[in-house]
Amino acid sequence: MKPYNYPLNLVLLVDDDDTTNYLNERLLKEMQVAKEIKLLKNGKEALDYLTKAEGPEAEAAYKHPDLVFLDIKMPVMDGFSFLNEYHKLNFEEINPVIILMLTSSASFYDLEKLKQYNKVKKHFSKALTKHDVHEIIEEFFKRS
Repeated sequence: MKPYNYPLNLVLLVDDDDTTNYLNERLLKEMQVAKEIKLLKNGKEALDYLTKAEGPEAEAAYKHPDLVFLDIKMPVMDGFSFLNEYHKLNFEEINPVIILMLTSSASFYDLEKLKQYNKVKKHFSKALTKHDVHEIIEEFFKRS
């Protein structure tokens, strides 16, 4: 038996930056973290996806993610707005998922604001490193 609950079925990368998405997706594939990695450009796309995956009329083509990497600053709907809507829609009650924030600017304001969200377990600087991924697997997906 593997000591970890991976590969995960699905990881969502929610970020508007193509370079960051490319680097993160490449690293996660290289490390064989997930069977599938889906790229979404903003919080609205992520909410739309989760509504189709988790909502009362969930669609079979939309899988429940095991892990979501969420950028803080994005157009259309940023990470904080996503978290507010995620909470309002009770997705956490329906089918919990690990949400980790990604940021390129660890501003004091953003990091303080993140403390308001119990759902967010940690934040990481862009782009992810092998060390970050090992830490995430060890902390959130290790078998008990």
